[in-house]
Formats: sequence, structure tokens, C-alpha cells
Amino acid sequence: MYEPNVVGDWQEYDEHAGLRVRVHRLEAGEPPRGRDDAAEGLTYFSVRVTVENRGSRPFGIHLEDGQIDVRVGPDGESAFIDWRNSQFIEGFDVYPLRRATAVIFAAGPEASLSHVDVQVQLRVDEEWTGRRLWAGGIGLRELSAGTPAGACRESLAHQVSVFLREQAEEGTA
Repeated sequence: MYEPNVVGDWQEYDEHAGLRVRVHRLEAGEPPRGRDDAAEGLTYFSVRVTVENRGSRPFGIHLEDGQIDVRVGPDGESAFIDWRNSQFIEGFDVYPLRRATAVIFAAGPEASLSHVDVQVQLRVDEEWTGRRLWAGGIGLRELSAGTPAGACRESLAHQVSVFLREQAEEGTA
């Protein structure tokens, strides 16, 4: 069964040895160049997507508009993504032991920001990778490496995992 990553987790790509990606620093905040008129009445937040190369050769990375999908709320409604304020990774060579980070500014109804899902699909050396999903929310803390697994008991990601397990059990009964 596929479970989403928790915001802050690294996800390794089997098809590209040494390449991994992480969605992290999901936090409320205004964009640097001002609000977009289309985000009237919505609350802004930002999220970072970092690509790291732990392999032995460079990878050409593309992470542009259309490769990141942000959903908010329990019903998974599409968030407004502010393309003008966001910073993408467009055709960048990530050499071994280096990173590249995209910063995405999005907005949604304030009441929905406790549930945020971010789906990422990288293009590596002109080849598409599989989609990966991270679950989190504004106000939920990220777990650092080495934090005991029991510490996330009340987190959204834990709730999502429990829900998926229950659905899988119901399907086999």
C-alpha cells in the first residue's frame, strides 16, 4: 500500500541512483513581491521543494509550473499557486553532493490550511519520474531526523496513514 510522505521527509528515486527530493518548510507567510489580486480573501503560505544529489554523476533537473500540485482542506481542493512569486528549478544541473530548492507560494482558505497535500513530479534528464505526495498542514510541526516514530501520533500524516490502512483492511474483508 502506498502511503504519503510527511512534510519534511526525503523520498529517494530508485530509477535515479542517489537522487532524492523533499517537501519541507510549509509555513504561512506573504509573498515577497506582493499579493496577487486573484488571491483576494485567501491566506498565503509557502512550501519548499529540495532536490539533492547523493549520486556520482550530475542530473539535469526541471521542476516547473504544472509539475507541482497543491491541495488544501479535507476535500483536497486546489490551492491558488502564485506563479509570479514562486521560484522554480528550470533546467538546472545538480552535481553530486549539491542541492537545488524551489520555493512555491500558494494561497487557500485559512480554515483549510491544516490539511495541505503537495504532489511533485520531477523531470530528470528529460525523463519523467513517478509522482510523489507529501501530507502536512500549517501549524503542524515537521519531525526532524531521529525523532521517535511515536512523536507523530497526532499529526495529519499519521491520520492519513491510519485512514489508508483502514481502507485497505475494509477492501480485503
